[in-house]
Amino acid sequence: MTFRIAPTLAVCGFFLTVSAFAQQALDHTATGVQASSGARTLRVDALRPDVLRVRLFPLGQPKEDASWAVLEAARTAHAAVTSTGDGFTTSALRVIVGPDLRLKVTDLAGNVLQEDAAPVSFDGAGFKVSKQKSPEDHFFGLGDKPGPLDRAGQSFVMWNTDNFGWQESTDPIYKSIPFFLDMHSGRALGVLFDNTFRSYFDFGHERTDRYAFSAPDGPLDYYLLYGPEPKQVIETYAWLTGPTPLPPMWALGYQQSRYSYTPRARVEEVAAKLRADHIPADVIWLDIDYQYRNRPFTVDPETFPDFPGLIHKLTAENFQTVVITDLHIAEQPGQGYAPYDSGKAGDHFVKRGGKDYVGPVWPGPSVFPDFTRKATRDWWGTLYKQFVADGVAGFWNDMNEPAVFSYPTKTMPDDVEHRIEEPGFQSRTALHTEIHNLYGMENTRATWDGQLALRPNLRPFVMTRASYAGGQRYAATWTGDNSSTWNHLRQTTPQLLNLGLSGFSLAGADVGGFAGSPSPALLTRWLMLAAFQPIDRDHAAKGTRDHEPWVDGPEEEAIRRRYIEERYRLMPYLYTTAEETSRDGLPIVRPLFLEFPHAAADGRPLDLDASGEFLFGSSILVAASPSPEEVAPYEVHLPPGVWYDYWTGAKLDRRAPVEARDLEIRDAKATALKPVMANPGPADLPVYVRGGAILPMAPVVQSTGERPSGALTLRVFPGEDCQGSIYQDDGKSYDFRKGAYFRQRFTCAQSADGAVTVSLSTPEGSYSPWWHQVRIEVVGLDRPATTATSNGKNILIETTTLGQATTIASSSKAQSITLR
Repeated sequence: MTFRIAPTLAVCGFFLTVSAFAQQALDHTATGVQASSGARTLRVDALRPDVLRVRLFPLGQPKEDASWAVLEAARTAHAAVTSTGDGFTTSALRVIVGPDLRLKVTDLAGNVLQEDAAPVSFDGAGFKVSKQKSPEDHFFGLGDKPGPLDRAGQSFVMWNTDNFGWQESTDPIYKSIPFFLDMHSGRALGVLFDNTFRSYFDFGHERTDRYAFSAPDGPLDYYLLYGPEPKQVIETYAWLTGPTPLPPMWALGYQQSRYSYTPRARVEEVAAKLRADHIPADVIWLDIDYQYRNRPFTVDPETFPDFPGLIHKLTAENFQTVVITDLHIAEQPGQGYAPYDSGKAGDHFVKRGGKDYVGPVWPGPSVFPDFTRKATRDWWGTLYKQFVADGVAGFWNDMNEPAVFSYPTKTMPDDVEHRIEEPGFQSRTALHTEIHNLYGMENTRATWDGQLALRPNLRPFVMTRASYAGGQRYAATWTGDNSSTWNHLRQTTPQLLNLGLSGFSLAGADVGGFAGSPSPALLTRWLMLAAFQPIDRDHAAKGTRDHEPWVDGPEEEAIRRRYIEERYRLMPYLYTTAEETSRDGLPIVRPLFLEFPHAAADGRPLDLDASGEFLFGSSILVAASPSPEEVAPYEVHLPPGVWYDYWTGAKLDRRAPVEARDLEIRDAKATALKPVMANPGPADLPVYVRGGAILPMAPVVQSTGERPSGALTLRVFPGEDCQGSIYQDDGKSYDFRKGAYFRQRFTCAQSADGAVTVSLSTPEGSYSPWWHQVRIEVVGLDRPATTATSNGKNILIETTTLGQATTIASSSKAQSITLR
C-alpha cells in the first residue's frame, strides 16, 4: 500500500524543514516500511520486535545486502508488524517516518527512544545522521577508546591505527567497533552503524543537543536494539553479531609475556621460576624474536634450537605456549621462504596498480594477504600446520590494523586493492578505504578457521590487536601498547568495560604497562587488579626492566602471588561466567549499571561516580581507587542491597532508599547510613560480594591443567534471590556440545530463626568433574550456627574465618543442607 504524504504544520510541526512540503511516498512491507522522497529511499525493517534495521539509499538503488559484522540469520530475520499511516508498530516499538524521511522511534507508551534532529545530509558519497540528544543521555561502547567510561560530550574516529604511546586523549587507536549504548531516562537503546569506512561519532561534542554518526562512503545501514534494560541490549547485540565463544580454560589463567623472551634458555628460566616460586601460571608467550629475521611462521634455529622439544617440555610442565604470527609476509622470492612462495603461487596478496603491494614492516619489504578472499583465508590457515604439530596452543595476530612503517599514515595507501571473493557477497574489487577497518578481523577469522581445520575438536585461541564489530567471534583482544603509568592503570577499567559492552568479553591490558618500566608499587597494584579481569597477561617492551612477579623482592612477590592465587581459587566462578558469556553475550567484567540500571536517584548510571569500580561476573564488585597513585581514602559506591566484604565476610546493609542514601552521604550528621570509605594499604584491594550470591571456588593449583585436590567450595552470601551455579567440562574440546559437561545450580534460603538452607539441584550433563566432596561455607550469619544437616541427617560443622562450613559427599542427585 502506498501513501502520498503532504505534511502540514499542524500534523508534523516538529519535522518541518524548508523542503518539508515535498511529496513523499510511503509503502508498507511485510517487515516494516519503505519511504521515498526526492532521490532517496528509507527502508526500516523489524528483525525482531525489539530490533530494527534502518537503511537509506539512492532511489531504487539499495546497497549490497551483506555484512561482515552481522550474522546472516539475524540480518534476514523478520518480525510481525502492524502498519500505521505514518509507519508501523511491533509488540515493543513504534516507528514513525516524517517529512524528509526523518525517523522517530518510541516505545509503545510514547517515550522517544531515538529521533532524527535533521534530515540526513549528504556530501557526494558521504553522509551524516543526526539525532536529538538531551543532557540526560549517556553513551557507552565503541570498544577500547581511551577516556572516561561515558562517551557523552566526546567525538571519535573509527580507523584502526597502530598508535604506540597512545594517551587518554589519543584517537583513533587499534580497533573500530561502531556500536554504542545510549542510556536515557532509565531506558537503553543500542546502535550498530555497520559501515566499514572511516566513520565518525559525535556524542554532543559539536552540538550539545545532538549526537551524530557519519562516513565518507559506503552504506547508510544501522541497527537499533531496544532494551529497555541495558542487559537486554547487550544480549541482543550478541544475537546480532555473535557472542564471545567459550575459550579453553587455560586462557583464563595467569600469562607471562615479554618482547621478547629469547633465547630458549630464557624461556625455560622464566617457566622454571614460576613453578619454583609457586606462582600459578598457564601460558608463556613468544614475541617476534623467536623468529628467523622477524619472518612470520619461522623459528630461529640458533636462538631456539629444537623448537618442538621446547614446546613439549613446557607442555609437560603444564604451560601452554602462544606464539606471535604477524600478517606481513617477508617478500623473499627464491629463498625457500614457504609462506611467500605459496602465497605468491596462489595469488594471495593484495594489489596496487595490478602488482603485489609491498610495504616495510618488521621483516623489511613485506606483502599482505588478501583476507577478503575465502581462498586466501584457507591458505593462511594452512601456514599453522607445523606449529600445531609442534604443540603450540594459541596464536597472536599483532600489527593487523594493518601496521606499515610508512609515515604519517602508518598503514597501506588508500588505493591498495582488495578482492572480495566471499560467500554471500558480490565478487568485486574494493579499495583499502573500505577494507581497512575489517582487515584485522578477517586476519583473525583466517587464523581461527585454520586452527579448527587442523584441530577440529579443540577450541582455538587467537589474540588480536585490531578488529571490527563481530570480531569477538574469532579472537580475544587487548588494549594495545599501553604505558607503565598510573594513568594507564586507571584507564584499564573503562577500556575493558567498554570492550565488554562492545562484544569483546575476553579482553585484557598489558599488565604493568608495555612501554616504560613500572615502579614496584605500580606493578604490584596492576597485578592485583588484573587478577579480576578476563585476560591476565603480564607483558613488557624491549628496553624496560623486568616485569615478572618476583622482580622486586619477596615482599612484593608475596602480594602478587596472593592475588594470582585468588584468581585460581575463583576459577570455577570465572569459567562458569565465561560459559554463560558464550551463550548470552554478557561480558565477564561489566559496569555497575548493567546489573543495577536504576541504582542512582536520578536514573543516571551509578558508574559515573565510581570510575574505579566494576563487576567481575554478576556477583563480585571490585572497588579499585579512582586515583590509584593516591593514598587518600575514597568512597566505594555500593549499589543498594546487602553486600559482603570478600576478604573478611563483614556484612554491609545498603538497603535504604536511594534518595535517603545519597542525602546521608552528603550529610555529615547522618547516622543511619554512612558512606563506605576505603583506604586500602599497599597489599589491599577492596572487593565485595552481593548478598544472595553463591560463589563456586576451588583449592589453589599451579595451572588449570592440574587437577585440584580437595573439595569444591560453595561460598554462600545470604540475601535476596540467593542463587549460583557451576559449569565444568574438559576445558579444551567441543565435547560439551555432545553433552559432556557438568552444570549444577544452587539456591539458599534463610528462615525467620536465622537458619540457612542451601539446595543443590540434580546435576546436568555427562561430564564427571574433579571434586568428590562439596564444602558449604555460609558467610555473615547473625549468630553462629551450631548444627548442620544434609537431607535430614546430622553432619559435622566447623567455624571458619568467614562463617560456618560443612562438607558433604558430591552426589548425582539433588541435595539440601541446613545450618542452624
